[in-house]
Amino acid sequence: FCVSAARLGLPDVGLISYGEMVDQGRLITEAVSVPVIGDGDNGYGNSMNIKRTVKGYINAGLAGIMLEDQVAPKACGHTEGRKVISREEAVMHIKAAIDARKESASDIVIVARTDSRQAVSLDEALWRVQAFADAGADVLFIDALASIEEMKAFCAVAPGVPKMANMLEGGGKTPILTPAELKEIGFSLVVYPLSLIGVAMRAME
Repeated sequence: FCVSAARLGLPDVGLISYGEMVDQGRLITEAVSVPVIGDGDNGYGNSMNIKRTVKGYINAGLAGIMLEDQVAPKACGHTEGRKVISREEAVMHIKAAIDARKESASDIVIVARTDSRQAVSLDEALWRVQAFADAGADVLFIDALASIEEMKAFCAVAPGVPKMANMLEGGGKTPILTPAELKEIGFSLVVYPLSLIGVAMRAME
């Protein structure tokens, strides 16, 4: 979202490319001393594209990559009309990412995301993240969970595999909770995708 907005001045609707994301990732990792997780969107194609994307992010110095199961062109997961690829293809993509990591002798963290809560149902999303865990994903993420009860149901899946929360401040579908509240539910990490760019926009105004 933020890279598309700040770099291109465009919305998060699948317009930014693999090459632009790798370039931006390299600029960020060269400027900071903390681990950075890069958004790999839907991997920019099929399983072969997934492998190329993961290897590109590794070479850019990123510590992690998040991969989702939306069809192309993808868009922000909190908008209506989301569509996802089949279960089988989604799992194949995660396996391809794991293969790319092994081939690169890397320890990049694979964050497996599903948008099927919005596109299909909560049950479908829970099935997919369990399958992603079985395929070897390091971190699991369901976007657009709609209640605390749904967040708890997510954290009960695949015990021992870290869960990520998305606090979309200013209009997302997921309840905004404090870090302590998220930890109590069972989340291991949280992202705030609009916070930094929001501060920058306010300063420029």
